[in-house]
Amino acid sequence: MKRVYELEVYKLAEELSDLVWYDFDKWNKKIQNTVGYQIIQLSDSIAAI
Repeated sequence: MKRVYELEVYKLAEELSDLVWYDFDKWNKKIQNTVGYQIIQLSDSIAAI
């Protein structure tokens, strides 16, 4: 049986989270404060165990 971190869906969720974090710094402060932090929390929680 595979461990969770070996599953393709987990790897994709981790990649999504990394992409969001990378792009977050490029967004203006208004976007960061209105939806940016919510998107970060959502993308991070997808792969949370």
